[in-house]
Amino acid sequence: MTPPLIQPTDRGLYCAAGDFHIDPWRPVERAVITHAHADHARSGSNHYWASRDSLGLLRRRLGQRAEITGLDYGETRSFGPVKVSLHPAGHVLGSAQVRVAHGNEVWVASGDYKRDADPTCAAFEPVVCDTFITEATFALPVYRWPPVADVARDIHAWWQDNAAAGRTTMLFCYALGKAQRVLAELPTPGPGPIYLHGAVAPLTDDYRAAGVTLPATRRVSEAPSDEDYGTSLVIAPPSAAGSTWMRRFRRPLTGFASGWMRIRGNRRRRGHDRGFVISDHVDWPGLLQTIEDTGARQVLTTHGRADELVRYLTERGLQARPLATLYGDDPEEEA
Repeated sequence: MTPPLIQPTDRGLYCAAGDFHIDPWRPVERAVITHAHADHARSGSNHYWASRDSLGLLRRRLGQRAEITGLDYGETRSFGPVKVSLHPAGHVLGSAQVRVAHGNEVWVASGDYKRDADPTCAAFEPVVCDTFITEATFALPVYRWPPVADVARDIHAWWQDNAAAGRTTMLFCYALGKAQRVLAELPTPGPGPIYLHGAVAPLTDDYRAAGVTLPATRRVSEAPSDEDYGTSLVIAPPSAAGSTWMRRFRRPLTGFASGWMRIRGNRRRRGHDRGFVISDHVDWPGLLQTIEDTGARQVLTTHGRADELVRYLTERGLQARPLATLYGDDPEEEA
C-alpha cells in the first residue's frame, strides 16, 4: 500500500516523497512553515521555507541566523518529485497554506486560517485538493463570528466610556496577529493615546515594516513615570493579567478579545469586565464552507475539536479522521 503523502512523525508532519516537514515541532533538515506563531515555527531546523510576507516575523521568532527562503504566494518550489506552493491562509501576516503535489495527488495543509476579511494580511484563498488538513479550533456550531467592524466599534465605544470616567482601558489579546488586527480595525480617532506592552510593540513594528497601516502607538516602557493613562487604551498579552506590570495602571477596566468570548461564561471565568468576540481562526460556517470549496475527498483534522469535526463529516459521507499533532499548544495564543 502506498504511504500517505503527508504523515505525522515524532518530529512533525512529514512528506517522505519530498523529504521535508511542515511546521515541525522538533529540528529537521528542511521545514516548510505556515506562519510565525510559536506552535508552528520552532527554532533549530537547518533550512526553512515560508511566505515572503512572514520573513520579518519569522526572523524575530527563529533568530537572525536562521536560513529562511521566502516564497511569493503561488510560487512553486520542487522538493525532488514533489511540487510545493504557498497560498494565503488569512490567519496573520504572512500565514500560508501548503499545497503539496506529487503525481496526480494534491494535499493541502492549511495551518491555522480564517475566512473573515482582515486588513493586516492577505485574504484566504481556497485551494482545490484531494486531501485537506484542517484545524478544528472552533469546530462546533456555536462558534459563529459577528462582523469585526461591529466588534471594533464596541471596543471603541467602551474605550470612550472608560476615558470619560478617567479609567484606563486594558485590552488583552494575543501579541502576534490579534493585537495588530484590533489596531487596524479600530475607528479613529480615539479618546486618548494607545500604549503597547513590550511583547506587542516589536511585532507591531514588524507589521508596519511589511507595509501594514496601523494607528500611532506608544510603548508602555517609554512612558513617563508619572503617566496617568486615564484616557489610554493599553494592549497587552493575556500573560500580563495579574502580573506586577499591571501595578502602574490605576483602576484599569479590562477586556479580552478572543473567539472564546463567544461563550458568555468564559468571560466570567477569566474575570474581565468585557469580552469581545474576535478570532483569527475560522468559525463553524467558514470551516464547513472551506471543506466544500476544496472539493477534498479526505479531510484530516488537527488541534481543537478534531474528533467532533470528524464525526460530523463522516456522518455526511466524507472520509475524515483526526491527525495527531502538537499544534495549538502555544500558551500565548488566545484564538
